[in-house]
Amino acid sequence: TKDVHISNDPQSIENSEAVIMPGDGAFSMAMENLHTQGWIEPLKNFIHNKGYFLGICLGFQLLFSESEEFGITKGLDIIPGKVVRFESSELKVPHMGWNIVDIIHNNAFLENIPNNYFYFIHSYYPIVTDNSWIIGQAEYGTHFSCIVGKDNLLATQFHPEKSHNAGLKIIENFISQVKGRS
Repeated sequence: TKDVHISNDPQSIENSEAVIMPGDGAFSMAMENLHTQGWIEPLKNFIHNKGYFLGICLGFQLLFSESEEFGITKGLDIIPGKVVRFESSELKVPHMGWNIVDIIHNNAFLENIPNNYFYFIHSYYPIVTDNSWIIGQAEYGTHFSCIVGKDNLLATQFHPEKSHNAGLKIIENFISQVKGRS
């Protein structure tokens, strides 16, 4: 078995096999905290060196180039694109609740997961400018990317930990991929 740690030390990920970055909150405040606590370069290096990375909700959005939440804020710029607010007079924002996700590209982290319902709570979504990153999409007034990834990186706008068996299977697959490497 492997040790699991919650860390506030950016250097701790240098020898980690995997990082899970969950998150709820505002993009700009999260990026400011990552910057002031010294996480930006260690996270970028970890991802660029193909460490296993799972981003959830805000941890998904922070991977993009920028967000318009509370003004334009630069993101980690791992995935080209901009995070924008849902613009709908007909639908309630935030988008909260269960929504079907269409898996559009196969991915080892999504093995044995059919198109299924997942639990969302968000007011912003990414406009992805490099479609090679898009793995899954959902629809809420507009089609939007909700699963992205390449290599050892997977990120979801929805909360897999709140998404019953299908969501838990994503986490199980992620752990299995990490364990298969060791």
